[in-house]
Amino acid sequence: MSESLKVLVYGATGSQASPVVHHLLANGHEAHALTREPGSKKCEPLEKAGANLVAADMADLQSLITASEGMDAVAFMIPAFIENPMNYPLFAKNAITAAKEAGVKLIVWNTSGPVIPERIGNPMYDLRLDIGDMLAESSVPYIILQPTAYMENLLGPWTRPSVAEKDELPYPVPEDIPLAWIASDDLGKLTVAALERPELANSRIVVSGIENVTGPELAAQFSEGLGREITYRAMPLEEFAAVMDQVFGQGVGDVAAAGYRFQNENRDLFTMAADMEAVLKDLPVQMTTLAEWAARHRMAFS
Repeated sequence: MSESLKVLVYGATGSQASPVVHHLLANGHEAHALTREPGSKKCEPLEKAGANLVAADMADLQSLITASEGMDAVAFMIPAFIENPMNYPLFAKNAITAAKEAGVKLIVWNTSGPVIPERIGNPMYDLRLDIGDMLAESSVPYIILQPTAYMENLLGPWTRPSVAEKDELPYPVPEDIPLAWIASDDLGKLTVAALERPELANSRIVVSGIENVTGPELAAQFSEGLGREITYRAMPLEEFAAVMDQVFGQGVGDVAAAGYRFQNENRDLFTMAADMEAVLKDLPVQMTTLAEWAARHRMAFS
């Protein structure tokens, strides 16, 4: 096992970063979970697991500097949905500035999705380029992990109810486009492995699942995991946007749908399947198959 690290984890109460906390603890490290509400119910599982809860606000630079002091490393991400998306650039700048001011030795940033080589006017993609520039200019050593598509997206209200009620798996991607879906828990493992390997500093690593599947192939994996026949349906973007608006508020759907539309129409700009054989040589972790993941979430899809 590597030397014990003190790591500040952003987004620790969410589905993407909470696995980072648990795998840090499992590997003998100190996990410091940053949260605005350390007394809230959603923090209880982290505290019970042994994490230290750190009260701070991403809009308050000084609180982040205080939280970052004494940390060896930072596991950084910004949750996909925040109260005011206009704050994304400020939050990123504050987190990176705080790490620099506190003398943090390594930032591992989870981009929460694909990174493309050019700005397109969609904040879902453009912000990732902006944050990458901030890191490069900060002088703080960093490792960027660029995941493809999360298996947990399939638990969303645009997909899960149809699987449970109709044995149909809808998603806003044409059925012939292959994706290498990655489990959040696996990304947590990869993040911890990166935190333990400072020699990989200043690198960008595309990470994905180990299976690159089309829509029907995805449904076949779900059929195996759930023990019943599941079919795939390419969900119209208008339908997807309507569900997003209903769940997250008016206007969110249009932005998300525009991102998927651009992705579907510009496949050559996106790397949606990593060379995981090469990645796992540098970051050796056990990966989850789609069938295993579906079986693990059988109750949610029933």
